[in-house]
Amino acid sequence: MTEFTSLIYKTEGRVAHLILNRPHRLNAIDSAMPRDIEAAVQKANDDDGVHAIVLSGAGKGFCGGYDLVEFAEKEDEPHTQEMPWDPMIDYKFMKANTDAFSSLWRSYKPTIAKIHGPAFGGAVGLISCCDIAIAIPSSTFCFSEVKIGLIPATIAPYIIQTIGVSHAQCYFLSAETIDAQQALNLGLLHKVVDREELDLAIEKTIQNLLANSPKAMGAIKALIKEIQYQPINEDVQHATCKRLAEIRMSDQGQEGLSAFLEKRHPSWQSN
Repeated sequence: MTEFTSLIYKTEGRVAHLILNRPHRLNAIDSAMPRDIEAAVQKANDDDGVHAIVLSGAGKGFCGGYDLVEFAEKEDEPHTQEMPWDPMIDYKFMKANTDAFSSLWRSYKPTIAKIHGPAFGGAVGLISCCDIAIAIPSSTFCFSEVKIGLIPATIAPYIIQTIGVSHAQCYFLSAETIDAQQALNLGLLHKVVDREELDLAIEKTIQNLLANSPKAMGAIKALIKEIQYQPINEDVQHATCKRLAEIRMSDQGQEGLSAFLEKRHPSWQSN
């Protein structure tokens, strides 16, 4: 087990678990967490033995968003004419957040968000960057930034791609609390299960993923990002044919077809 500053990284079989680990602050995102998330995702992507990534939170909830207490403490630090408050400090923190979101969004390996309790602001951004999101009925979601004079800017690209422009406008502006069923209807979540069934639901999802070709899953993620929102024209048709031909001739493409014809399990399942 490897422990970072703000999260725990551990592997169980072919799964890497990234556990946000600031339960005393509802796992709020402090200055260390974005760097930890990016590094942990990179660690999982670099490990050939890892085929899936699960993101969860320790304690009573998934994540309470950005740690406003830490921000306030920084702003309360004395500033002088010689050493004024530098807005670049905020920018650097926000840039670290976008890098963390992007690392999840672009991960070659499938990512699962395991959600219990509240998820506010930046936490919803983390969820929207995962491929699969499963929560319990008592989970709640909110874009609360506007209530304190801020905007959900760094998470906006991922939220808009996940729930669409109209819903993003509605909930960014209203800061309305979204319950699990609403989140499911919006497409932010893929499943809502009872609390006692959450671990089992995550395990079933993991087993489904582990039965699949790791290279094919990575290729699927790359394909979707390449052609999403593109018109169905010759360029898109060419891209899809090219990607299918490439994966067909890859080692796992050959192994999968051989295993099917020989009526045996492919090598990635036996591993």
